[in-house]
Amino acid sequence: MISSTVELAAFLRNRRERLDPGELGLPSRRQARRTPGLRREEVAELAGISVDYIVRLEQARGLRPSVDVVEALARALRLAPDERAYLFDLVQQRPRGTGKPATTAAPSLARLVADLSPRPAMLMNHRYDILAWNGEMTRLLVDFQSLPPSQRNVMWLCLMHPGMREFYVDRERVVREGIAHLRAAWAAHPEDQALTDLIAECIAGDEQFARLWAERDVKVNGRGRKVVRHPEAGEVAVEFETLKPLQDPDQLLVIYRAADEESRSALDRLFARGPVTASGGRSAEPR
Repeated sequence: MISSTVELAAFLRNRRERLDPGELGLPSRRQARRTPGLRREEVAELAGISVDYIVRLEQARGLRPSVDVVEALARALRLAPDERAYLFDLVQQRPRGTGKPATTAAPSLARLVADLSPRPAMLMNHRYDILAWNGEMTRLLVDFQSLPPSQRNVMWLCLMHPGMREFYVDRERVVREGIAHLRAAWAAHPEDQALTDLIAECIAGDEQFARLWAERDVKVNGRGRKVVRHPEAGEVAVEFETLKPLQDPDQLLVIYRAADEESRSALDRLFARGPVTASGGRSAEPR
């Protein structure tokens, strides 16, 4: 299991090495740089922190920086908003919820997912476990009802399910974006052993996941576009939107819609081929 202290050290080094000294207006040095990015001394100067403190952080000596220090590091390293939140989570300085991660959908949210038909929709928790879905999402992706609950996870399906390994046209981008979300979720929920186990399983079982996880990208992506190779509908482009209920902020409502007229026609034909299974064993007739 990776500790947050070790990850903090690796993340700080990773982001320091990504920065271009010239773009930050730092003076050129006569001595050639042996490593890419900024030196620890330069980060310390930009953040107003001692070099020794930076060294100890990057050596994972168990320090817990204050809010002011984290803010200074985030500014010095030019972190994006999602990366800044990730840094705060790693040092456990951001307020956390006290409840356990959701493993079932609230009845009202499950009904909402069903009512969104004919738009494909599903409800997930922060680790991408699928808690509820409507029939159109089943028809578009995979028959979730036929899978054991342990496999009803979007990342696991993308990496491990035989029928989905070639499902996404731009698979690397989809996996990369999923990893960036999981990394943020992992820092925000260090007590979630199931999430830690999922990440470890994916690192061990998929070379691409392991490579992309090591890049330490952090981004919570709430909308976008995917192109899929559906065995019945052919190549289909969909746009997705992710919404977060106020009373259940660790649950994510994902809604798909066709991205163009050709894809809309393909989905209409797909959903018109009889009833499809929704969560809870119900069948949802396309409207």
